[in-house]
Amino acid sequence: MSVAVLLVIGILTGLTTVLFGFGGGFVTVPVIFWVDAAAGAASATIAVATSSVVMVVNAAVATLATPRTVLARLRGTTLLLALLGAGGLVGAIAATFAPEWIIAWGFVLYLAVTIADVLARPGFLRPAPDTPAARGSDTFAIPAASGGPIGALASFLGVGGSVMTVPLLRRSGLPMQIAATLANPLTLCISLPACVAFLAANHTAGTGAGMLTVGSVDLGAAGLLLLGAIPVVVLLRRRPPRIPDRLHAWGYVALLVLVLGTMLVRLV
Repeated sequence: MSVAVLLVIGILTGLTTVLFGFGGGFVTVPVIFWVDAAAGAASATIAVATSSVVMVVNAAVATLATPRTVLARLRGTTLLLALLGAGGLVGAIAATFAPEWIIAWGFVLYLAVTIADVLARPGFLRPAPDTPAARGSDTFAIPAASGGPIGALASFLGVGGSVMTVPLLRRSGLPMQIAATLANPLTLCISLPACVAFLAANHTAGTGAGMLTVGSVDLGAAGLLLLGAIPVVVLLRRRPPRIPDRLHAWGYVALLVLVLGTMLVRLV
């Protein structure tokens, strides 16, 4: 049963990678949390670690298929990308030692705050009165100094960098399609060093995790998720769906709400 569920969720992560730039991170955390429940207190760490592997592969495939004209918007962001990676490494190391409840409830709290923020503040679901894009500014929406905190929090909680970066990019005046597309290379910068740290960890030894667990990563579950995700990412990158911008933004919020509800059911 779990094999079928992981394949279906893999397809969903492929969809969310292309449509929302998620890379599969925060979608996979509740599922792996459930699949590896036998690992007990280590299940939250395994979920976050496994999601990092899924994010690396999905974000890499999506980034490679992104038009250069879109990626050109990242020029001049070398420091931001480096700090995202450094933060991702720090967050991953912290997650291997953190108590399960901090990761799990931190995940829930961050999603709840994000949902409230995008609903309440202008710039995401409804236009903001003044945005950098509207002023014709070429300045990238995410300051370099915020790279470290974003990377650390994203890898620690397993929410994926896009849950933080897409709202910031969106509020700069970018359409959802461009914001979601740019989120993939940013997610890759965060998840790659985090993935290396999780694979090197020995935090889950003897916990009852999956047979194919390496370090803190359930490679068996990650493989099934990617088996479902990669064909979807490749197909949709070649033939991207045309979705009205407002509907696209509401779909982002709806998915956040769905994942938040799923995680709450698991915890409560």
